[in-house]
Amino acid sequence: MDDGLYEPVQVHFDDLDAMGLLHNSRYALLVERGIGAYWLRLGWAPDPARSAFKDVALVVRETKVTFHLPIVGAGEPVVHFWIDRLGRTSLVYGFRVLSADRAVVHADGYRAMVNLDPATMRPAPFSDELRAAAEPLLHRTAAAH
Repeated sequence: MDDGLYEPVQVHFDDLDAMGLLHNSRYALLVERGIGAYWLRLGWAPDPARSAFKDVALVVRETKVTFHLPIVGAGEPVVHFWIDRLGRTSLVYGFRVLSADRAVVHADGYRAMVNLDPATMRPAPFSDELRAAAEPLLHRTAAAH
């Protein structure tokens, strides 16, 4: 699949379990680091005064990870991610955690997020700026909807 973005991320020694494998809870963290790096480069910040976007309170509603082959030891795997669905107030990322050479799929899944109004903590529509910045991540079938 050519959609989305490939972002190298770091697995540190303290991410490993007692057997030297990436701890299961850290796969979601790697995805967070990969997606976060994209948005940070575009100027997103959690502080509305410093952010290039009005949307600063995006929260994870659900994450599903399916494990295929463990990551052994510290290193630099790649997170491949894209947007499967961009709705009015929520979006769903698809992702794969790959080996550095992209030949091995270690895990895959999805991550659903909701945009909140910081004052009310209720779902709020995405801004036009965020929608435009998300456009390169849209999976072709998602872009058609």
